[in-house]
Amino acid sequence: MIRTGEEYRDSIRGNREIYVNGEKVKDVTAHPQFKPLVDIRARIFDMQHEKEHRDLMTVTQDGEVNALGSALPYTRDDWWAKRRATDHMMNEIGGVVTRVGDETVGEMWSLYDGQDVLNEVDPQFSKNIENHIFRVLKEDPFHVSANTDPKGDRSKSPQDQDPDMLLHVVKETDEGIVVRGAKYETAAAYANQAFTKPTIANWGNAEMSDYAVGFICDLNSPNLKFICRTGFAGRAPAKDYPLANRFDEVDTIVIFDNVLIPWENVLFYRHTKAATFIRATLHRYSAYAFVQRNLKVADMMIGAALFNARQTGLENQQAVQEKLAKLAVYREGINAHLTAAITLGETSPAGLMMPNQSLLYTGRVHACSQLHEMMHIARELCGGQICVTPDSASFEAPETKPWMEKYYSINDEWVADDRRKLLAYARDLLNSDYAGHRLTFQLFAQSPPFAHLAAVYRNFDWDGPLAFVKESADLSDKVLGGQSLAAKDPAIASYFSPATETGRRAAE
Repeated sequence: MIRTGEEYRDSIRGNREIYVNGEKVKDVTAHPQFKPLVDIRARIFDMQHEKEHRDLMTVTQDGEVNALGSALPYTRDDWWAKRRATDHMMNEIGGVVTRVGDETVGEMWSLYDGQDVLNEVDPQFSKNIENHIFRVLKEDPFHVSANTDPKGDRSKSPQDQDPDMLLHVVKETDEGIVVRGAKYETAAAYANQAFTKPTIANWGNAEMSDYAVGFICDLNSPNLKFICRTGFAGRAPAKDYPLANRFDEVDTIVIFDNVLIPWENVLFYRHTKAATFIRATLHRYSAYAFVQRNLKVADMMIGAALFNARQTGLENQQAVQEKLAKLAVYREGINAHLTAAITLGETSPAGLMMPNQSLLYTGRVHACSQLHEMMHIARELCGGQICVTPDSASFEAPETKPWMEKYYSINDEWVADDRRKLLAYARDLLNSDYAGHRLTFQLFAQSPPFAHLAAVYRNFDWDGPLAFVKESADLSDKVLGGQSLAAKDPAIASYFSPATETGRRAAE
């Protein structure tokens, strides 16, 4: 059943070894660099119980109320409900958070689709993933994902350097496997569990490897250490950096110092075929929620830029409108990919509704690869005042307040305090340490840019263009090497397929 915010806080208090700024954290729920995000995650849990939010945030199945974000998607309507819930959540908290659970639980659904692969390794692994998918639904933990290893010298195989550079199994016991190594994971210090899996394909053996392991890690397990980067919260007043003080999701290197993983939590082990499958399909669901976050970031840039143009009287200038239009094109490009990925969704091997893979991954490339350019356009529209405006204390101190009101008030609609707030917001969104961190995070959080394009390459339907050019150029059948291809648009073929209502009506 859905948890409350306080139940979540209780679940992460205790004996965790968490370090930040070189000091051990006594209570992660109260520490100033973690508390803002702990409070947001607790707020999301509480929203599921509140009358004005619960119908959007939850789903009732078999008489139980569960978190909508963790529910398996079987229909297009399920995806629309997830998209609406995510948008509603971000509207309620007033900003964008990426690692709060709904965007990572989908990675396990990819393994749900790969049960045939897991059964080849060990049927118990297939049962384990099904058990964990429904455990997340029933118990409502804060679930995250652990992907990236320190890696070390990438020109060498794992066995040719310090073996702990990549997470690996060091021992099997009756209770489970014992693992050593490290993983980077955002939010791990204040989450409940992590889907932990490998990030490389060079495991040192074509079939069997101790590095090809995936499991669910209880983040309260003994022998885990959490070493966190310094957070942005508390570095400067919240009035001057309103985003950094509320929405910084603290990244962590999680040290596995001989950690026991019970057999029931092991999802695959040693067989590189299973590891390769999950790496290739990892984001087939989770990319949707990830890309939707970019849509909200685009809204933030548009809102900040448009307000700035209006308050300075520049909105009607053609050059300004052109730049605003570019931001709108970026935003609607993301929107179009998300909408089309649902509309042309595909049935997965396990019978789930899977967003159209080519459109989803193409949308991810669009959203991430263009983000830095859109931030630059938004900076231009906001102008140099996001660099030079004094801090909030200068707007409040008796000696300087009159001067700030004189030079920052424009008219009755735009007084000094509102202009200060807008410029502080834009500075934190576009020009601060936090802004730079977020830009890099969006480029690499799911995988590096080249891997984004590799996913597009794997999922694009190349047959249609080949068949069209073969016929248009009057090429012989020899060029297809015995294949038989049809010159079809995949969107049209999908929309009018017998599996859709439109297709059934067309057939009739």
